[in-house]
Amino acid sequence: MRRLGQALAVEAMSLYNHVAGKDDVLDGLVDLVFAEIEVPCAGGDWSAAMRGRALSARAALTRHRWAVGLMESRHHPGPANLGHHDAVLRCLREAGFSLVMAGHAYSALDSYVYGFAMTQLNLPFDTGEQAAEVAATILPASLADTYPHLAEFAIQRVMQPGYSYADEFEFGLDLILEGLEKEKSLEPAGVEDRVGDPGHQR
Repeated sequence: MRRLGQALAVEAMSLYNHVAGKDDVLDGLVDLVFAEIEVPCAGGDWSAAMRGRALSARAALTRHRWAVGLMESRHHPGPANLGHHDAVLRCLREAGFSLVMAGHAYSALDSYVYGFAMTQLNLPFDTGEQAAEVAATILPASLADTYPHLAEFAIQRVMQPGYSYADEFEFGLDLILEGLEKEKSLEPAGVEDRVGDPGHQR
């Protein structure tokens, strides 16, 4: 809070006229990030809506790298946070997902989005050129015979012009969406939602 006060050129104590403390500031910052993420609209193609949301979420997390580990951690979420979660669940439920399957779908999608964002954040490179440099450093030619498959991937994939790790995101996302569509089609029509019903567990 002292550093925030210095950045704003005000006394730290004056900040408490507006926020209760650090957690209150973090709640507000996370809410601002959620406000940047595309909210799926009611009706229409649920898969396209979830795909658009996932792409929008990853873009927001790329802009605000500090937020990756905070998005689902808030005890006092703001209106953008709550509204976003409600809109996602509404989209899935209106698409025909049971309550349990909506939970599965939401968890699978968010685990992938946040997990990919965290992995990308921790990579020792940002661009394809940097990736090629890192690959050459990690796996010099002298080790190619020892780790032939890794060398093949590095040389024929990572070190090729135009490589971008970020391109992997949409491939994995589409696999998840296709799998969820198949699971949804297996659910009995008009199935009743009973939390804890073993018949709904996957």
